[in-house]
Amino acid sequence: MTDTTPADSQDYLRKRAFYDSLLTIYGRKPVLEALEDLSLPVHKLHLADSNRRDKLIERIEALAAERHIEIVYWSRRELSRISKNARQDQGVALDLALPHYGTAEAFLHEPKTNYELLAIDGITNPQNLGMIIRSACAGGMDGILLPRKGCAQIDPLVIKASTGTVFKMRLLRCEKLAPTLSAFKQRGARICGLSSHAPMTLSALEGNAPTIFVLGNETHGVSDAVDELCTHRLRIPMHNGVESLNVAVTAALIAFRERPSHSNPV
Repeated sequence: MTDTTPADSQDYLRKRAFYDSLLTIYGRKPVLEALEDLSLPVHKLHLADSNRRDKLIERIEALAAERHIEIVYWSRRELSRISKNARQDQGVALDLALPHYGTAEAFLHEPKTNYELLAIDGITNPQNLGMIIRSACAGGMDGILLPRKGCAQIDPLVIKASTGTVFKMRLLRCEKLAPTLSAFKQRGARICGLSSHAPMTLSALEGNAPTIFVLGNETHGVSDAVDELCTHRLRIPMHNGVESLNVAVTAALIAFRERPSHSNPV
């Protein structure tokens, strides 16, 4: 068995935190657009060594060279392990280093006594996701749970719709939402699903317990697996026969609602 020193452990934790902050996007057009945006913090460019050297690939390589970004060439199989989408990566992937991009697991192990998160359940529209991130950031939410499967992922369209707030908002990756919410629930978090048929209104939610608000699919709402985990079901009162709101508008109302702890400001 190899002995490890505190310095070794700290170095490992720093490296893990850095790699957890990396977001990999793929596809020639998304990668090109990301490289053209000088505000995006890029870590590394990955290319398949079998790519046909057309003008798009040449432009991608040239931009990376201009920005002094490391370029690594892989076999198609190796690249698919990086992109995790062999059918759509087109032989190109790019690592973005997002300072507030991490994991739900890491958040769970932090010594937090109170927090408010949004959870994304089956939201597939990139523009909606970008606007949700923008509202959550502006409203002071503590983070957004973003599953890898069944939801829109962070790409240039989402980054554009968020107007850059994706680099300020804490995004917490997880594989699937339901098991992650279950872990949070076991640690005392309230799971609040939004539904137009719920008996309780959003404004009636009281207390300062850790709380996760679940935003469901644009058409079908909260999924059955997630709905079963909800400790509270909330609605936003509406008038004039309006049945529902855009999910990004709902996120804004949650993020900017008056919190109980802030009801009597000093």
